[in-house]
Amino acid sequence: MSTILITGSSSGFGLETARYFLDRDWTVLSTMRTPNTDLLPQSERLRILALDVTDAASIARTLEKAGPIDALVNNAGAGMMAALEGISIQAARQLFELNTFGTMAMTQAVLPGFRKQGSGVIVNLSSAVTLKPLPMLSTYTASKAAVEAFSEDLALELEQFGIRVRLVLPGRSPETAFSASARARSLDGIPEAYAAWAKQVFSAAPQQPSEVTTANDVAKAVWQAVTDANSPFRIPAGADAVTLATRAA
Repeated sequence: MSTILITGSSSGFGLETARYFLDRDWTVLSTMRTPNTDLLPQSERLRILALDVTDAASIARTLEKAGPIDALVNNAGAGMMAALEGISIQAARQLFELNTFGTMAMTQAVLPGFRKQGSGVIVNLSSAVTLKPLPMLSTYTASKAAVEAFSEDLALELEQFGIRVRLVLPGRSPETAFSASARARSLDGIPEAYAAWAKQVFSAAPQQPSEVTTANDVAKAVWQAVTDANSPFRIPAGADAVTLATRAA
């Protein structure tokens, strides 16, 4: 029986991925900052563990409880939508701590076990915004682009040990908290010099785009990344992400 550890699985992509693997007879370690046992159906193959990917001690405690795993999904992350002038460097650092360094810390922590067993899969969630720049997402896009560059090089490092690295690139999803806040079209925190332009950007964006990404799209892409040794290194998740990836090719 195979075991997968998923970070940030209290909602959205992580929660649906946990459900997806549970339904396919995997043992699932569903991790989140504040454990909630009501999110997933009870199962002897499910463990819900507390984990803060920005805290080294929390990572160590969780992996000690987890035991051997076969796959790691680095899903924990957050969004940030604002003009750069309206973002403090401290806020930008916090975003990178979660999206980028959290991914690196979790990956580093599982590598000794993966090397010892001679196998393992690491799936890092990036974003389709790395395929096409979008306004007011510069800091968020940078944090995800860093994950992609890190993953590309890491794949070369780890191939010798039988460890695979894959990237999943979700598109815009109406099922995440980040998308919900973006839909609100709030201008809070946007410098006055950018306000008129920001209003134009918001008004030009479709309220109900024809192509979106669902949480199930992401779960399917993660499943492919984990179970198919011949899967592409980059796997777009969702109709909009697939469209962007095709145009970028």
